[in-house]
Amino acid sequence: MILLRSPSLRRRLILPIILSGTFVQLFSVTVLQVGVVDVRRDLGAGAGESQLVLAGYTLTYACSLIVSARLGDRYGYRRMFVAGLALFTASSLGAAAAPGAWVLIAFRLAQGFGSGLMAPQILSIIQSAVPAHRRPAALSAFGATMAAASLAGPVLGGVLIQLDPLGLGWRAAMLLTVPIGLVALALSPALPSVRTEQRPARLDPVGSVLSLLGSALLILPLTMGRETGWPWWTWVSLALAVVLLAGFAVSQRRVADPLVHPSTMADPATRWGLGTVLVFNAGVPSFTLLLSMHLQGAEGWSPLQAGLGVTPYALGALAGSGIANRLGGREGPGALAASSLTLALVSFAVPVSLDLLWLYWLALALGGAGFGLFTASAFTQVIGRVRPEAASSVSGLLPTAQQLGGTLGVTLAGLVYAASAPSTSGSLWHGMTYEAVAFALAAACAIGLARQGPRPQGHADGKLAPVRSSERVQIRRASSGLRRRG
Repeated sequence: MILLRSPSLRRRLILPIILSGTFVQLFSVTVLQVGVVDVRRDLGAGAGESQLVLAGYTLTYACSLIVSARLGDRYGYRRMFVAGLALFTASSLGAAAAPGAWVLIAFRLAQGFGSGLMAPQILSIIQSAVPAHRRPAALSAFGATMAAASLAGPVLGGVLIQLDPLGLGWRAAMLLTVPIGLVALALSPALPSVRTEQRPARLDPVGSVLSLLGSALLILPLTMGRETGWPWWTWVSLALAVVLLAGFAVSQRRVADPLVHPSTMADPATRWGLGTVLVFNAGVPSFTLLLSMHLQGAEGWSPLQAGLGVTPYALGALAGSGIANRLGGREGPGALAASSLTLALVSFAVPVSLDLLWLYWLALALGGAGFGLFTASAFTQVIGRVRPEAASSVSGLLPTAQQLGGTLGVTLAGLVYAASAPSTSGSLWHGMTYEAVAFALAAACAIGLARQGPRPQGHADGKLAPVRSSERVQIRRASSGLRRRG
């Protein structure tokens, strides 16, 4: 495109292009939450197949993130972003046209792989291509997009299913991401072609296999176990996942080019940051999912009513994300703790306020503001405290923690909600108590992150500077020589 030859225009297009990728990824996580009943009826899907329609996307998305971060380092962030977006867009079109449940599941799995390939590249492009003085605002926009996309899924999905344009129903919801993906692909030549290492690092095959299989064996039983009654294979899968992921952790210490930089988990700030994101997301997706299930199942609301019923939450999220850059810059991780505690209080307020619509909407708006503030500033706060050489690894680990936390939270919240209660309101109390505990724990983790202090001034620019394998070998040799002399 001739227009894309202008350097200033290319710079201005970087964020809109990559954030469109963020939007379609997270929109697709939640868009079928209100449409699974229609999918089951339209395609004749059973309970297990319906669950895989929802969970299959998250399964492949979360499993591929760590490996995808290394692929970006090796082959270039733009190339991997475009490849992931192309796979995602084609799979979205295929899913909308799926004639049967298993075809839909296959395309949802492919969608997840495309999203997993995209996600780490987005953070890496922000870190490497956006000037340091604009980077906090860019990361805040990234978080705000995540918040908007997560909430747009059930709202727009409910509206489209109720309106049923051209008789498409849930298929219209799947098609929403296709034009966004096509426009982003058309503009993708504007993205800079960068990677962090002068000498491309070798992709660790053993670590890749252990990471992919271990993550899959962990996430699959968590997503399917409750619906299938926790059969024997779910427990075997969880046990194997522990073994494989432990093997992955050990292997990363013994290879020249690890998928996760050696300094990543050695840094307390990284551990607290990843823990904060994981625990918070153990509450967020399940909060809206429980509410949607309760409103449609116990209260008799339609998909459109349920979708519109969380609109105050979405509006609050937009307001919270709007002040995240300013408030997060002033308060640091304290803003994360405050937003988590706000959501904990809102969790207790929701069951009480359902009979008073104005109070329910007020509580949801406050909860949405907390969600927007946290989501728009969390990644900024974590990346601002990690070592530059670990930033690429953290770009894969942060969305992994986000997705794993969401998967774990949906499982635990579902179990608590389904526990025996004398009434449906009692079930909602059970579920919201779980949510309050999760958000309180997230606040505690955020306080732990705050105690680590900001990154040293020498690293304030946040540029990616990973230690190449040749440099690590030289360091080891020098250390060995010093030990022999001693």
